[in-house]
Amino acid sequence: MKPASADAEALAKPFSDRLDSLRRAQHRCRSLEETRMLMSAPVRRLALTAHVTTSVSWMGAVACFLALAITGLASPRPIEVQAAYLAMEVVCWAVIVPLSLLSPATGIAQALWTPWGLVRHYWVLVKLLVTLPCTAILLLHMLPTTRLAAAAAQGQLQGASLHDLRVQLIADSAVAIAVLVFTTVLAIYKPRGTTSKSEPAPTWVKWLRGIALAGAGAFLVAHLLGGGMGQHGLH
Repeated sequence: MKPASADAEALAKPFSDRLDSLRRAQHRCRSLEETRMLMSAPVRRLALTAHVTTSVSWMGAVACFLALAITGLASPRPIEVQAAYLAMEVVCWAVIVPLSLLSPATGIAQALWTPWGLVRHYWVLVKLLVTLPCTAILLLHMLPTTRLAAAAAQGQLQGASLHDLRVQLIADSAVAIAVLVFTTVLAIYKPRGTTSKSEPAPTWVKWLRGIALAGAGAFLVAHLLGGGMGQHGLH
């Protein structure tokens, strides 16, 4: 007959093994977190400040661009029209383009070196998938801005000249502001949901996926009906 101590050890062994396994998993999680958090607290705060500053400034610069685009289209005075489109080109190249590159760059750096991760949480991933295409589209739309500025400098924007292109810039900048407001909301509220295969996608992600597909389809149709790439000043 086995002694009582041997029976107790046999009963305790599964629990002891389970405890050791949990400790090893906790140690791995801590190691992973320490690896991700390579930046010290002051550096993380500096990176966060840089990201917030560039993101909000980007949205403000696009709002200025929208105001200038509306002025260029609606003003009855040729001197205001000329000044608006010349200023739009300066605002784009000197302010919007640098901020559109700095904002995602600082955001990616933060995601990689903090526990949030780049693709671990849906709100971070969605921000990335929205911001990068917006930056690419913005660079593409520099072409009509430059074209309109050149026409304005030569006094060729009288009346309804290049009307469709001027309206397009208003619409595009309005959409850009809406997208930037959306990414700001994501950053503030940080809705729950991780990309783990063991968790189903949250409802807000499913709705957003449908809206994104519908928006992408509408964007392609509108640009194809409007003449495709020719409307971006390539021809």
